[in-house]
Amino acid sequence: MADTFSETVNCLCGAVSIHAAAVSSKADVCHCAMCRKWGGGPLLALDAGTEVSIEGSQHVSVFDSSEWAQRGFCNRCGTHLFYRLKANGQYVLPAGLFTENQDRLALTHQVFIDHKPAFYEFANRTENLTGAELFAKFAPQ
Repeated sequence: MADTFSETVNCLCGAVSIHAAAVSSKADVCHCAMCRKWGGGPLLALDAGTEVSIEGSQHVSVFDSSEWAQRGFCNRCGTHLFYRLKANGQYVLPAGLFTENQDRLALTHQVFIDHKPAFYEFANRTENLTGAELFAKFAPQ
Protein backbone atom coordinates (compact mmCIF):
# COMPACT_ATOMS: atom_id res chain seq x y z
CA MET A 1 0.00 0.00 0.00
CA ALA A 2 1.38 3.41 -0.97
CA ASP A 3 1.77 5.90 1.87
CA THR A 4 0.22 8.76 -0.13
CA PHE A 5 -2.03 9.26 -3.12
CA SER A 6 -3.40 12.17 -5.15
CA GLU A 7 -7.12 12.72 -5.56
CA THR A 8 -9.78 15.32 -6.28
CA VAL A 9 -12.87 15.14 -4.05
CA ASN A 10 -16.16 17.03 -4.04
CA CYS A 11 -18.79 18.15 -1.59
CA LEU A 12 -22.27 16.61 -1.79
CA CYS A 13 -23.69 19.24 -4.14
CA GLY A 14 -20.55 19.46 -6.31
CA ALA A 15 -20.05 23.21 -5.79
CA VAL A 16 -16.61 22.67 -4.21
CA SER A 17 -13.78 20.47 -5.49
CA ILE A 18 -10.60 19.90 -3.53
CA HIS A 19 -7.47 18.54 -5.15
CA ALA A 20 -4.89 17.14 -2.74
CA ALA A 21 -1.52 16.14 -4.21
CA ALA A 22 -0.29 13.94 -1.35
CA VAL A 23 -3.00 12.48 0.87
CA SER A 24 -1.85 10.07 3.56
CA SER A 25 -3.36 6.60 3.36
CA LYS A 26 -3.14 6.44 7.18
CA ALA A 27 -6.47 7.50 8.65
CA ASP A 28 -6.74 9.07 12.07
CA VAL A 29 -9.68 9.43 14.42
CA CYS A 30 -10.21 12.43 16.68
CA HIS A 31 -12.51 11.99 19.66
CA CYS A 32 -12.29 15.57 21.00
CA ALA A 33 -15.56 17.25 21.92
CA MET A 34 -15.15 19.85 19.17
CA CYS A 35 -14.78 17.25 16.40
CA ARG A 36 -17.69 15.22 17.78
CA LYS A 37 -19.89 18.32 17.93
CA TRP A 38 -18.83 19.42 14.42
CA GLY A 39 -19.67 16.11 12.75
CA GLY A 40 -22.01 14.31 15.12
CA GLY A 41 -19.37 11.69 15.91
CA PRO A 42 -15.62 11.20 15.87
CA LEU A 43 -13.73 12.76 12.96
CA LEU A 44 -12.14 10.16 10.67
CA ALA A 45 -9.55 12.12 8.75
CA LEU A 46 -6.59 12.03 6.38
CA ASP A 47 -3.57 14.33 6.42
CA ALA A 48 -3.45 16.08 3.05
CA GLY A 49 -0.43 18.29 3.74
CA THR A 50 -0.21 21.75 2.21
CA GLU A 51 -0.44 20.96 -1.51
CA VAL A 52 -4.19 21.49 -1.69
CA SER A 53 -6.16 23.52 -4.22
CA ILE A 54 -9.83 24.40 -3.99
CA GLU A 55 -12.21 25.13 -6.87
CA GLY A 56 -15.48 26.81 -5.96
CA SER A 57 -13.90 28.62 -3.02
CA GLN A 58 -16.76 31.15 -3.07
CA HIS A 59 -18.86 28.30 -1.64
CA VAL A 60 -16.44 27.59 1.21
CA SER A 61 -17.14 29.09 4.62
CA VAL A 62 -14.35 28.98 7.19
CA PHE A 63 -14.75 28.98 10.96
CA ASP A 64 -11.85 29.74 13.33
CA SER A 65 -12.45 26.86 15.72
CA SER A 66 -9.39 27.56 17.89
CA GLU A 67 -6.30 29.75 18.07
CA TRP A 68 -4.43 27.27 15.87
CA ALA A 69 -7.01 25.83 13.46
CA GLN A 70 -9.89 26.53 11.10
CA ARG A 71 -12.69 24.32 9.83
CA GLY A 72 -14.13 24.70 6.35
CA PHE A 73 -17.46 23.58 4.94
CA CYS A 74 -19.54 24.04 1.80
CA ASN A 75 -21.99 26.87 2.42
CA ARG A 76 -24.47 25.38 -0.08
CA CYS A 77 -24.81 21.76 1.12
CA GLY A 78 -22.99 21.80 4.48
CA THR A 79 -20.38 19.14 3.63
CA HIS A 80 -17.40 19.27 5.99
CA LEU A 81 -14.37 19.95 3.80
CA PHE A 82 -11.30 20.45 5.97
CA TYR A 83 -9.58 21.14 9.23
CA ARG A 84 -6.63 23.47 8.54
CA LEU A 85 -3.75 24.38 10.83
CA LYS A 86 -3.17 28.13 10.76
CA ALA A 87 0.59 28.04 11.44
CA ASN A 88 1.64 25.95 8.43
CA GLY A 89 -1.48 25.68 6.24
CA GLN A 90 -1.68 21.90 6.67
CA TYR A 91 -5.02 20.42 5.61
CA VAL A 92 -6.72 17.48 7.26
CA LEU A 93 -9.65 16.19 5.19
CA PRO A 94 -12.57 14.00 6.30
CA ALA A 95 -11.96 10.41 5.18
CA GLY A 96 -15.56 10.19 3.94
CA LEU A 97 -14.76 12.57 1.07
CA PHE A 98 -12.49 9.89 -0.44
CA THR A 99 -15.13 7.50 -1.73
CA GLU A 100 -12.94 6.29 -4.62
CA ASN A 101 -9.91 5.27 -2.55
CA GLN A 102 -11.25 3.88 0.72
CA ASP A 103 -9.70 0.47 0.00
CA ARG A 104 -6.27 2.18 0.25
CA LEU A 105 -6.88 3.47 3.77
CA ALA A 106 -5.74 2.03 7.08
CA LEU A 107 -6.89 3.31 10.48
CA THR A 108 -3.67 3.91 12.43
CA HIS A 109 -4.19 6.55 15.16
CA GLN A 110 -6.81 7.73 17.60
CA VAL A 111 -6.31 11.04 19.37
CA PHE A 112 -8.06 12.52 22.38
CA ILE A 113 -8.74 8.92 23.38
CA ASP A 114 -9.37 10.25 26.89
CA HIS A 115 -12.37 12.21 25.50
CA LYS A 116 -13.95 9.23 23.68
CA PRO A 117 -17.45 8.49 24.97
CA ALA A 118 -18.05 5.00 26.32
CA PHE A 119 -20.90 4.21 23.89
CA TYR A 120 -18.65 3.30 20.93
CA GLU A 121 -15.37 1.45 20.38
CA PHE A 122 -13.28 0.83 17.26
CA ALA A 123 -11.99 -2.72 16.81
CA ASN A 124 -8.85 -1.66 14.89
CA ARG A 125 -5.50 -1.83 16.68
CA THR A 126 -4.23 1.76 16.67
CA GLU A 127 -1.80 4.06 18.40
CA ASN A 128 -3.90 5.88 21.01
CA LEU A 129 -2.96 9.31 22.34
CA THR A 130 -4.64 11.38 25.03
CA GLY A 131 -5.07 15.09 24.42
CA ALA A 132 -2.05 15.86 26.63
CA GLU A 133 0.11 13.29 24.81
CA LEU A 134 -0.92 14.71 21.43
CA PHE A 135 -0.01 18.29 22.40
CA ALA A 136 3.28 17.13 23.94
CA LYS A 137 4.17 15.23 20.74
CA PHE A 138 3.38 18.05 18.31
CA ALA A 139 3.80 21.26 20.32
CA PRO A 140 6.47 23.62 19.01
CA GLN A 141 9.73 23.23 20.91
